[in-house]
Amino acid sequence: MSAPDGLPDGGPQEAAVAFEPAVASDHADAARPGTTAPEPAPARGGDPGRAGGLRVPVLGMLRRLRSGRDALDRTIERAEQARLEARTRQMLYEDRPAPSPGPIDQDGAQDRPAAGVLSTLPSWLVRGGVGAWLLLGLLIVISLVFFATSRIIPVFIGVFMALVLTSILQPLVNLFARVMPRYPATFLGLLTALGLVAGLLAYVVSSVTNQWSSLAAQFSDGVSTIVDFLENGPLPVHLTQDQLMGQVDTWLAQGQSYVQDNAPTLASEVLSNAGTVVDVFAVLALAVFSTIFFLASGARMWRWFLNELPARQRESVHRAAGAGWYTFAGYARGTVIVALTDGIMAGVFLQIVGVPLAAPLAVLVFIGAFIPIIGAPAAMLIAMMVALASDGVVTMVVVCLGVAGIGQIEGHILQPLIMGRQVSLHPVVVIIGVAVGTYAAGLLGAIVAVPLISVAWSVYSELHVRDAPVVGELPAYPARDG
Repeated sequence: MSAPDGLPDGGPQEAAVAFEPAVASDHADAARPGTTAPEPAPARGGDPGRAGGLRVPVLGMLRRLRSGRDALDRTIERAEQARLEARTRQMLYEDRPAPSPGPIDQDGAQDRPAAGVLSTLPSWLVRGGVGAWLLLGLLIVISLVFFATSRIIPVFIGVFMALVLTSILQPLVNLFARVMPRYPATFLGLLTALGLVAGLLAYVVSSVTNQWSSLAAQFSDGVSTIVDFLENGPLPVHLTQDQLMGQVDTWLAQGQSYVQDNAPTLASEVLSNAGTVVDVFAVLALAVFSTIFFLASGARMWRWFLNELPARQRESVHRAAGAGWYTFAGYARGTVIVALTDGIMAGVFLQIVGVPLAAPLAVLVFIGAFIPIIGAPAAMLIAMMVALASDGVVTMVVVCLGVAGIGQIEGHILQPLIMGRQVSLHPVVVIIGVAVGTYAAGLLGAIVAVPLISVAWSVYSELHVRDAPVVGELPAYPARDG
């Protein structure tokens, strides 16, 4: 097909093909009855016929180029959307193992797929079996974690102390960091905490030193009061002073003979326990060192850890860790506040009653409050014994009532008010956790049981999708005949 009039000779073949529909339309209009052929437009150089034949094909070509460009843009957009959807599906299912064909028997037929076999079993059996395997795997992982921790107990204690110190000092360091860089704020916060502890210890030592001269006479009178109560009191069993002194002499003789018979063993144990002192200083150094870096660059360390994880797991890990840290920090800070309040109330109460060594006993109550359930009562029991030895039975009973009152204030007012949102564990769970921790790891287990259980529960609650709660009364069980 030849090029239409107005197109210079030697033009592109594609242009001729593109112009062909427009030229055919022009010839059809000219051949239609009652119509006249359009006059050719002036061409370049003053030829009207040649220019008119060129204008219509050029406009048609521009329209077709524009429509072709739009179609190409839409095609590219659809291809990009399809690529993104394919990438999303790949990220969601790339961890799913591909189904493997079953073994082929002698006839060449494959065995029945596992899904077909499972479909023949009761649904409760399938769910129970899968849950049992998952629970078994979880228990194995937890057992391995506890076994590994038992091999590095000093490191665990140091890191745990560092986390506790970090959670307690973080608000103070954040306050200092508003007016100075992070590292100086960290050191200033540590020095402030160290100064408070040193001042508390100095107060306790000075109070004991000032009361030491009068304490000896008070305790001597207290012991005589106890002996008189055992001899002439309302107890069904009466012990004389000679019997008590004889029993004490017997215990002293037994202790002396035990030391003499086991002197080599005791000496070797003392030498072997010398390394324990080194371990204590190593644990303290690890705790302080870790606390400094946790306070100064904890956020940067956590961001680095998240960047090492796959992108699809970062959000869930960050949410779980945030919930766990919120609970742990709330428990640590709340425990310190509750312990400090218990110590202050105990010190004021013992001072009012007139029990000697009120300040050291208050510090003992403060330390005992870090052990859930049994710490504070054990410390107050010692205070009761001091009250009995110094002022008699009546003072001991008054101290006992005061201990009960402080315990009620702690359990029903302080803990719900301070730690109600962060730690929401039932008392039964706390008691069982402390018992299991004590049986498994002694005093250390009793201390770390409740915070670990609280963190685990908060992480589970953050990642677990709960169904709608049961509202109203529970349905009654249907009556069964027979």
